[in-house]
Amino acid sequence: MNACFAHVNLVAKDWRRLASFYQQVLGCEQVPPERHLEGDWLSRATGVPEAALEGIHLRLPGWGELGPTLEVFQYSEVLDSPAPAANRRGFAHVAFEVNDVDEALVRVCRHGGDAIGRVLSRSIEGTGTITFAYANDPEGNIIELQHWERGHERDNVPESATDSPLRS
Repeated sequence: MNACFAHVNLVAKDWRRLASFYQQVLGCEQVPPERHLEGDWLSRATGVPEAALEGIHLRLPGWGELGPTLEVFQYSEVLDSPAPAANRRGFAHVAFEVNDVDEALVRVCRHGGDAIGRVLSRSIEGTGTITFAYANDPEGNIIELQHWERGHERDNVPESATDSPLRS
């Protein structure tokens, strides 16, 4: 079996606000069309009775037109969940490679997110030095902002990351 990563889904309280955050802060780009989906077929596929949703796919920065997306959807009925935590079982966070973690964290906070911990740098034997921080997006989902140094500046930082709006 061949597999290729396609997307990660975030269920939002306000999909437009959350999508705007990921576009403005992390350089994601809309992949039209907006989705407005409902019907028995969706209920059967999701297991959600009378499922109806709307939202958009956002192209993740650095991977080109065919790269993976962040799917931001809002169901007509959104159930509450416990607050995200870095050590909660299941998917915990989405990580973005950035050029400057401090500046990226400031942008997250300016656009409705907030810092969870502090910006730290740590040498990882055999890998390099990572500088990283955890933050919440405006709806409380955890984002990791990271930058690696591997003895020389990382060669595979996507071009769009170096030109992204992370710097004020």
